[in-house]
Amino acid sequence: MLQKFRENKRLQGTLLISPTLLWMIGLLIIPLIFTVITSFGRRDADGNVIYTFTVDNYLRLAGITPEGFDSLYVEILWRSIILAFQTTIIVILMAYPLAYFVARGPAKQRNTFLFLILVPLWTNFVIRIYAWIMILRTQGVLNGLLGLVAGLFKIPFEPFDFYPSSGAVLVGMVYEFLPFMILPIYTSLEKIDGSLFEAAADLGSNAIRTFFRVTLPLSMPGVVAGTILVFVPVMGTFVVSDILGGRQVFLVGNLIQRQFLDARDPAFGSAASIILMIMTLIVTIFYTRRFGFGEEIASA
Repeated sequence: MLQKFRENKRLQGTLLISPTLLWMIGLLIIPLIFTVITSFGRRDADGNVIYTFTVDNYLRLAGITPEGFDSLYVEILWRSIILAFQTTIIVILMAYPLAYFVARGPAKQRNTFLFLILVPLWTNFVIRIYAWIMILRTQGVLNGLLGLVAGLFKIPFEPFDFYPSSGAVLVGMVYEFLPFMILPIYTSLEKIDGSLFEAAADLGSNAIRTFFRVTLPLSMPGVVAGTILVFVPVMGTFVVSDILGGRQVFLVGNLIQRQFLDARDPAFGSAASIILMIMTLIVTIFYTRRFGFGEEIASA
């Protein structure tokens, strides 16, 4: 029996992956199936789900109601997409130069820089976001510094009303997800063979031409992996918009949260969750098929 087990590689592989397989079935596949079923149900007067088959929840999300077109949920979905897009673009512009600096910097200092990039992630997520309230509020650190500088140059200064606002939410999103863009780009840049730069220089290419013809194309897998790691979570998060938006900036993540906790309409919340999942899957499949990525996403 033991000898047969040693010779049967397929059985060995099945036993090795069985814990992970059971974990995924119990915590991913079954809840997902239950969410899909619930999304086609409806809510009764007591907030319980009546399991039937209706597409009313999806029509409601699309703005189609018996009273006519209601753009409320379409606007929420569109606002979430725009915010995720803005966050991703800003994070790429900030992360790429920093990742380039770390990857091309002295080898002895790379671990120190990477340590400094990762340090904020070791602090509680909610605490980090609450810290931005102290910075962005009217009587906060930012207005204090601007007022101090204006006072030195005798310039009239009125404190800005940064918090709560959609701008504060964008700042919080960029801050929170910046490391998830830096690490995959850094991994891509570090893998580039240095001899390629020497070859480009021998062929008469200057630094700018080398960057656009060699460095940027070879680092695109990192940019793509970072885009997925930033865009997808931003689409679904609700903590940042709740705290820095003062519950005034309503995103699809907030919509799902409040349907389950406040409105007690899990059927509609499940439908919104499925729509969110489909949107993120479309983005992920498009980018991975178009560009692909390897170990960059694992590095983050």
